[in-house]
Amino acid sequence: MILNKIEELEKKAKYIRNQVLDMCCKAGTGHVNSAFSCTEILVALYYADILRYNPQNPDWEERDRFILSKGQASVILYPILADLGFFSEDELNRFNQSDGIFGVHLQHDVPGAEITSGSLGHGFGIATGLALAAKMNMQSHLIFALLGDGECYEGSIWEAAMFASHNRLNNMIAIVDRNHLCVTDFTENIVELEPFAEKWRTFGWRVVTINGHSFEAILGALSGFRSRKFAQPLMIIADTVKGKGINFLCDAPLWHGLAPAGQQAIDAKNELNKDME
Repeated sequence: MILNKIEELEKKAKYIRNQVLDMCCKAGTGHVNSAFSCTEILVALYYADILRYNPQNPDWEERDRFILSKGQASVILYPILADLGFFSEDELNRFNQSDGIFGVHLQHDVPGAEITSGSLGHGFGIATGLALAAKMNMQSHLIFALLGDGECYEGSIWEAAMFASHNRLNNMIAIVDRNHLCVTDFTENIVELEPFAEKWRTFGWRVVTINGHSFEAILGALSGFRSRKFAQPLMIIADTVKGKGINFLCDAPLWHGLAPAGQQAIDAKNELNKDME
Protein backbone atom coordinates (compact mmCIF):
# COMPACT_ATOMS: atom_id res chain seq x y z
CA MET A 1 0.00 0.00 0.00
CA ILE A 2 1.70 3.18 -1.20
CA LEU A 3 0.35 6.59 -0.21
CA ASN A 4 1.66 9.34 -2.45
CA LYS A 5 0.30 12.48 -0.85
CA ILE A 6 1.32 14.04 2.46
CA GLU A 7 -2.37 14.44 3.32
CA GLU A 8 -2.90 10.70 2.87
CA LEU A 9 0.03 9.92 5.12
CA GLU A 10 -1.23 12.32 7.79
CA LYS A 11 -4.68 10.72 7.65
CA LYS A 12 -3.12 7.27 7.98
CA ALA A 13 -1.06 8.41 10.98
CA LYS A 14 -4.20 9.59 12.74
CA TYR A 15 -5.92 6.30 11.97
CA ILE A 16 -2.99 4.31 13.37
CA ARG A 17 -2.94 6.44 16.54
CA ASN A 18 -6.62 5.62 17.04
CA GLN A 19 -5.92 1.92 16.61
CA VAL A 20 -3.12 2.09 19.18
CA LEU A 21 -5.31 3.90 21.68
CA ASP A 22 -8.15 1.40 21.24
CA MET A 23 -5.81 -1.56 21.70
CA CYS A 24 -4.15 -0.20 24.82
CA CYS A 25 -7.31 1.08 26.49
CA LYS A 26 -8.99 -2.29 26.00
CA ALA A 27 -5.96 -4.15 27.37
CA GLY A 28 -5.41 -1.66 30.17
CA THR A 29 -1.73 -1.41 29.34
CA GLY A 30 0.70 -0.48 26.59
CA HIS A 31 3.20 2.24 25.78
CA VAL A 32 0.84 4.74 24.16
CA ASN A 33 3.07 7.79 24.41
CA SER A 34 6.17 5.90 23.20
CA ALA A 35 4.19 4.79 20.16
CA PHE A 36 2.76 8.22 19.42
CA SER A 37 6.20 9.85 19.25
CA CYS A 38 7.26 7.60 16.36
CA THR A 39 3.95 7.27 14.49
CA GLU A 40 4.92 9.44 11.52
CA ILE A 41 8.26 7.68 11.24
CA LEU A 42 6.71 4.22 10.89
CA VAL A 43 3.89 5.42 8.66
CA ALA A 44 6.46 6.97 6.31
CA LEU A 45 8.54 3.81 6.24
CA TYR A 46 5.64 1.46 5.55
CA TYR A 47 3.28 3.57 3.43
CA ALA A 48 5.50 5.92 1.40
CA ASP A 49 7.40 3.37 -0.70
CA ILE A 50 10.44 3.32 1.58
CA LEU A 51 10.54 -0.22 2.98
CA ARG A 52 10.37 -3.21 0.66
CA TYR A 53 8.15 -5.95 2.11
CA ASN A 54 5.59 -8.58 1.11
CA PRO A 55 2.65 -9.21 3.47
CA GLN A 56 1.87 -12.48 1.64
CA ASN A 57 5.45 -13.64 2.17
CA PRO A 58 6.83 -12.02 5.36
CA ASP A 59 10.12 -13.96 5.02
CA TRP A 60 10.72 -12.80 1.44
CA GLU A 61 14.49 -12.91 1.05
CA GLU A 62 14.74 -9.56 -0.75
CA ARG A 63 12.74 -7.65 1.85
CA ASP A 64 14.30 -4.78 3.76
CA ARG A 65 14.77 -5.58 7.44
CA PHE A 66 13.11 -3.20 9.90
CA ILE A 67 14.43 -3.60 13.44
CA LEU A 68 12.32 -2.02 16.17
CA SER A 69 15.04 -1.67 18.75
CA LYS A 70 12.76 0.38 21.02
CA GLY A 71 10.58 -2.68 21.43
CA GLN A 72 8.31 -1.14 24.05
CA ALA A 73 6.72 0.79 21.16
CA SER A 74 5.53 -2.43 19.50
CA VAL A 75 1.92 -1.23 19.77
CA ILE A 76 2.59 1.13 16.86
CA LEU A 77 3.89 -1.69 14.65
CA TYR A 78 1.02 -4.15 15.21
CA PRO A 79 -1.81 -2.08 13.69
CA ILE A 80 0.39 -1.15 10.73
CA LEU A 81 1.20 -4.79 10.00
CA ALA A 82 -2.48 -5.70 10.37
CA ASP A 83 -3.56 -2.85 8.09
CA LEU A 84 -1.09 -4.02 5.44
CA GLY A 85 -2.36 -7.60 5.57
CA PHE A 86 0.39 -9.43 7.47
CA PHE A 87 -2.32 -10.84 9.75
CA SER A 88 -5.98 -10.30 10.51
CA GLU A 89 -7.03 -7.03 12.13
CA ASP A 90 -9.06 -9.15 14.56
CA GLU A 91 -5.77 -9.85 16.34
CA LEU A 92 -5.67 -6.24 17.51
CA ASN A 93 -8.67 -6.97 19.73
CA ARG A 94 -6.63 -9.65 21.50
CA PHE A 95 -3.63 -7.45 22.27
CA ASN A 96 -2.03 -8.67 25.52
CA GLN A 97 -4.69 -11.37 25.89
CA SER A 98 -4.03 -15.07 26.48
CA ASP A 99 -5.60 -16.01 23.13
CA GLY A 100 -3.70 -13.34 21.16
CA ILE A 101 -0.46 -13.55 19.19
CA PHE A 102 1.34 -10.58 20.71
CA GLY A 103 1.93 -8.76 23.96
CA VAL A 104 3.32 -5.45 25.22
CA HIS A 105 6.86 -6.03 23.89
CA LEU A 106 7.69 -7.05 20.35
CA GLN A 107 7.82 -10.77 19.56
CA HIS A 108 9.67 -12.20 16.57
CA ASP A 109 6.98 -14.79 15.81
CA VAL A 110 4.51 -12.05 14.85
CA PRO A 111 4.32 -12.01 11.02
CA GLY A 112 6.33 -9.02 9.80
CA ALA A 113 8.42 -8.64 12.98
CA GLU A 114 12.12 -9.43 12.64
CA ILE A 115 13.15 -9.75 16.29
CA THR A 116 11.94 -10.01 19.86
CA SER A 117 12.78 -6.77 21.64
CA GLY A 118 11.99 -4.74 24.70
CA SER A 119 15.24 -5.09 26.58
CA LEU A 120 16.87 -1.93 25.30
CA GLY A 121 20.23 -1.84 23.56
CA HIS A 122 19.93 -5.21 21.80
CA GLY A 123 18.11 -4.48 18.56
CA PHE A 124 20.67 -2.02 17.23
CA GLY A 125 23.46 -4.60 17.49
CA ILE A 126 21.31 -7.14 15.67
CA ALA A 127 20.71 -4.57 12.94
CA THR A 128 24.43 -3.99 12.42
CA GLY A 129 25.02 -7.73 12.20
CA LEU A 130 22.28 -8.06 9.60
CA ALA A 131 23.78 -5.18 7.62
CA LEU A 132 27.24 -6.76 7.64
CA ALA A 133 25.82 -10.13 6.60
CA ALA A 134 23.97 -8.52 3.69
CA LYS A 135 27.16 -6.83 2.48
CA MET A 136 29.19 -10.03 2.82
CA ASN A 137 26.55 -11.93 0.85
CA MET A 138 26.32 -9.14 -1.76
CA GLN A 139 22.60 -8.70 -1.09
CA SER A 140 20.92 -5.44 -1.99
CA HIS A 141 18.31 -5.12 0.75
CA LEU A 142 18.64 -2.42 3.40
CA ILE A 143 18.54 -2.52 7.18
CA PHE A 144 16.48 0.05 9.08
CA ALA A 145 16.62 0.39 12.86
CA LEU A 146 14.50 2.57 15.13
CA LEU A 147 16.03 3.44 18.50
CA GLY A 148 14.79 5.38 21.48
CA ASP A 149 16.95 8.21 22.79
CA GLY A 150 16.89 6.83 26.35
CA GLU A 151 18.08 3.56 24.83
CA CYS A 152 21.25 5.40 23.83
CA TYR A 153 22.41 5.28 27.46
CA GLU A 154 23.31 1.64 26.78
CA GLY A 155 26.98 0.98 26.07
CA SER A 156 26.05 -1.66 23.52
CA ILE A 157 24.57 1.08 21.32
CA TRP A 158 27.93 2.80 20.97
CA GLU A 159 29.79 -0.48 20.45
CA ALA A 160 27.42 -1.21 17.56
CA ALA A 161 27.84 2.35 16.26
CA MET A 162 31.62 1.91 16.09
CA PHE A 163 31.21 -1.50 14.46
CA ALA A 164 28.88 -0.12 11.78
CA SER A 165 31.10 2.81 10.81
CA HIS A 166 34.27 0.69 10.88
CA ASN A 167 32.68 -1.78 8.47
CA ARG A 168 31.26 1.00 6.28
CA LEU A 169 27.71 -0.30 6.56
CA ASN A 170 26.16 2.15 4.13
CA ASN A 171 23.28 -0.30 3.70
CA MET A 172 22.07 0.70 7.16
CA ILE A 173 19.75 3.53 8.17
CA ALA A 174 19.19 4.18 11.87
CA ILE A 175 16.59 6.55 13.26
CA VAL A 176 16.55 7.80 16.83
CA ASP A 177 13.14 8.77 18.18
CA ARG A 178 14.47 11.82 20.03
CA ASN A 179 11.49 12.52 22.28
CA HIS A 180 13.73 13.66 25.15
CA LEU A 181 12.05 11.37 27.70
CA CYS A 182 12.80 8.14 29.51
CA VAL A 183 10.55 6.27 31.95
CA THR A 184 10.56 8.76 34.82
CA ASP A 185 12.26 11.95 33.64
CA PHE A 186 13.67 13.95 30.74
CA THR A 187 16.90 12.67 29.23
CA GLU A 188 18.88 15.82 29.93
CA ASN A 189 17.96 15.60 33.63
CA ILE A 190 19.13 12.00 33.93
CA VAL A 191 22.36 11.86 31.90
CA GLU A 192 22.82 14.49 29.21
CA LEU A 193 22.86 13.15 25.67
CA GLU A 194 23.69 16.46 24.02
CA PRO A 195 25.58 17.22 21.87
CA PHE A 196 23.80 14.16 20.50
CA ALA A 197 24.31 14.62 16.76
CA GLU A 198 27.99 15.40 17.24
CA LYS A 199 28.46 12.17 19.19
CA TRP A 200 27.16 10.16 16.25
CA ARG A 201 29.37 12.06 13.82
CA THR A 202 32.36 11.35 16.03
CA PHE A 203 31.48 7.66 15.86
CA GLY A 204 31.70 7.84 12.07
CA TRP A 205 28.07 8.21 11.01
CA ARG A 206 26.52 10.59 8.52
CA VAL A 207 23.91 12.49 10.56
CA VAL A 208 20.73 14.32 9.61
CA THR A 209 18.50 16.01 12.20
CA ILE A 210 14.83 16.47 11.34
CA ASN A 211 11.35 17.15 12.69
CA GLY A 212 10.15 13.61 13.33
CA HIS A 213 6.48 14.54 12.94
CA SER A 214 6.92 16.10 9.48
CA PHE A 215 6.42 13.73 6.57
CA GLU A 216 8.18 16.20 4.30
CA ALA A 217 11.23 16.13 6.57
CA ILE A 218 11.23 12.34 6.98
CA LEU A 219 10.91 11.67 3.27
CA GLY A 220 13.49 14.34 2.50
CA ALA A 221 16.02 12.72 4.83
CA LEU A 222 15.48 9.39 3.08
CA SER A 223 15.66 10.77 -0.46
CA GLY A 224 18.09 8.74 -2.56
CA PHE A 225 18.79 6.35 0.30
CA ARG A 226 19.23 3.33 -1.98
CA SER A 227 21.95 4.90 -4.12
CA ARG A 228 24.77 4.34 -1.59
CA LYS A 229 26.20 7.77 -2.32
CA PHE A 230 28.09 7.73 0.96
CA ALA A 231 30.30 5.09 2.54
CA GLN A 232 28.96 5.82 6.02
CA PRO A 233 25.84 4.47 7.67
CA LEU A 234 23.08 7.06 8.01
CA MET A 235 21.73 8.29 11.34
CA ILE A 236 18.50 10.30 11.32
CA ILE A 237 17.83 12.07 14.60
CA ALA A 238 14.09 12.68 14.60
CA ASP A 239 13.04 15.37 17.06
CA THR A 240 9.65 14.26 18.40
CA VAL A 241 7.15 14.75 21.23
CA LYS A 242 6.34 11.81 23.44
CA GLY A 243 2.56 11.41 23.46
CA LYS A 244 2.09 13.47 20.28
CA GLY A 245 -1.61 13.72 19.44
CA ILE A 246 -3.06 13.77 22.96
CA ASN A 247 -2.29 16.88 24.96
CA PHE A 248 -2.24 15.39 28.46
CA LEU A 249 0.18 12.65 27.33
CA CYS A 250 2.66 15.07 25.76
CA ASP A 251 5.99 15.43 27.57
CA ALA A 252 4.52 13.71 30.66
CA PRO A 253 7.18 11.36 32.07
CA LEU A 254 4.98 9.27 34.36
CA TRP A 255 2.65 8.21 31.52
CA HIS A 256 5.32 5.84 30.20
CA GLY A 257 3.84 2.37 29.78
CA LEU A 258 0.34 3.40 30.83
CA ALA A 259 -2.94 3.47 28.95
CA PRO A 260 -5.64 6.05 29.68
CA ALA A 261 -8.72 4.72 31.48
CA GLY A 262 -12.16 6.01 32.36
CA GLN A 263 -12.81 9.64 31.50
CA GLN A 264 -9.22 10.15 30.37
CA ALA A 265 -9.65 7.41 27.77
CA ILE A 266 -12.83 9.11 26.53
CA ASP A 267 -11.08 12.49 26.42
CA ALA A 268 -8.12 11.02 24.52
CA LYS A 269 -10.37 9.34 21.97
CA ASN A 270 -12.40 12.52 21.47
CA GLU A 271 -9.23 14.54 20.90
CA LEU A 272 -7.97 12.13 18.26
CA ASN A 273 -11.33 11.97 16.52
CA LYS A 274 -11.61 15.75 16.54
CA ASP A 275 -8.25 15.93 14.80
CA MET A 276 -9.54 13.53 12.14
CA GLU A 277 -12.52 15.70 11.22
